[in-house]
Amino acid sequence: MSPSLILACLWGVAANVLAMTPSRDHHWRNAYVLIAIGIPILGYVTWQNGPWVGLLVLVAAMSILRWPVIYLGRWMRKRMGRG
Repeated sequence: MSPSLILACLWGVAANVLAMTPSRDHHWRNAYVLIAIGIPILGYVTWQNGPWVGLLVLVAAMSILRWPVIYLGRWMRKRMGRG
């Protein structure tokens, strides 16, 4: 397994552990940190393993951080005038 995929797996484990901890702000601070760390890891995975593996890792990360993706979609729809 390549180092980039190991980092992506560790990111996924860390995200699940953080999800099990109590949080006053409904885990938004954790989500921001995970996004900031996850974007370079996603780029590294894509660079080292190709775009299809990068796309799979992106989909996996989006399933873990689904609420930021949902709110981004709502915000974009509202900005486009379709909300």
